[in-house]
Amino acid sequence: MKFFNKKIIFILLGVVWSLSLRAQVTIEECVSKAEANYPLISKYKLLEETCNIDLEEINNSWLPRIGVYGQVTGQNVVPAFPKSLTGMLDQMGQSMKGLGKVQYKIGVDVSQNIWDGGSSKSQRELKRAQEAVNRSALDVEMYALRQRVESVFFAILLIEEQIEQSEITLNLLQKNLEQILSKVRNGVAMQCDADMVEAQALALKQNIAQAKSAAEGYGDVLELFIGETIDGVKLERPSAEIPPSNENNRPELRLFDRQRQANEIARRLADTSLMPKIGLFAQAYYGYPGFDYFKSMMNRDLTFNILAGIKASWNIDSFYSKKNTHRQTIVRAQEIEADRELFLFNNDILSASQKEAIRGLREVMKDDSRIIQLRGNVRKAAESQLANGVIDATALLTKISDENIAQLNARLHEIQLIKEIYNLKYTLNR
Repeated sequence: MKFFNKKIIFILLGVVWSLSLRAQVTIEECVSKAEANYPLISKYKLLEETCNIDLEEINNSWLPRIGVYGQVTGQNVVPAFPKSLTGMLDQMGQSMKGLGKVQYKIGVDVSQNIWDGGSSKSQRELKRAQEAVNRSALDVEMYALRQRVESVFFAILLIEEQIEQSEITLNLLQKNLEQILSKVRNGVAMQCDADMVEAQALALKQNIAQAKSAAEGYGDVLELFIGETIDGVKLERPSAEIPPSNENNRPELRLFDRQRQANEIARRLADTSLMPKIGLFAQAYYGYPGFDYFKSMMNRDLTFNILAGIKASWNIDSFYSKKNTHRQTIVRAQEIEADRELFLFNNDILSASQKEAIRGLREVMKDDSRIIQLRGNVRKAAESQLANGVIDATALLTKISDENIAQLNARLHEIQLIKEIYNLKYTLNR
């Protein structure tokens, strides 16, 4: 029976421990859930499908091109034998009518590319490169979501710290109020002292209520981002670890690389337009006249005709535009490099200022604990002085307020330090 009771206790402890783990959420989990919930995420699949469609269209250019047609034409002049020759043929019993002025046929034209100078290959490479550019552009937009979620996360942490510290100060005020009311009842303190402390406590309650309302508002925003409710869930304070490397890993840099690659492929595609194209072709039709004009001149019978061969074509118009096309790709490459250098320049300035802010906060935080200790000592002395009638409630409230500010500043410095570190991580994508 004892063993059974112990087993139940262990199970209950395990359940409580697992519930406590689920009752906390980290900033990384919030960012991950926000990315999965963000409507923009669906565009990744659409980009892939669009690219596959474009590639299929390019591959279809190697399929045979088949055209079916039917036509009836009338001509005012057609090839014919000279009258002297037709007269001789008539005497010999041979009728030579000549070609009819009304001609008709039903036919099929077939063509097949066998070499396009590398155009289709470059087109496929360009489509894949453009899809990579568009995907990297989406990565940049998705990365910006991280900063928005982190800002809301840290706003909630800051407000929660203010609420917690304000509640500690409120308890301290209520404790002193009880002591002052006891002295008022004993006739050793004035009612105005109690009223002053009570008013300060009520004002602090109002501040706590406003802060809780603001926290709920930020919580609603975070819920919209992550697509889940966070009621009863505590936000876990992130660690204050500096990124191990200053190397920049922002998605914008990958976007610049993809743009440069796509620009180079576009240049190669323009070069393929200078190459000749070679293909097979065939033509078949049933109609009148046939390829045998002599026979068609003798009768109006419909015949079946086939023509096939190989064709080479070379569009020399591309030579006229080649120079300008190359100049455009060179200018585009320079624009991409200029954008990259500008981004890195601004990013370096921002990271330098963030590192300095981190250093400054750490320098300030060295004295936080000592200030809290000193303010606490002064407040305790003021409580003792008030109990002995040396000072009034106004002086005590000042000391309590000073201690509250010192403790609140220490809390805020800790959150601000973590926030600045995460800002640096965002700037470097580390």
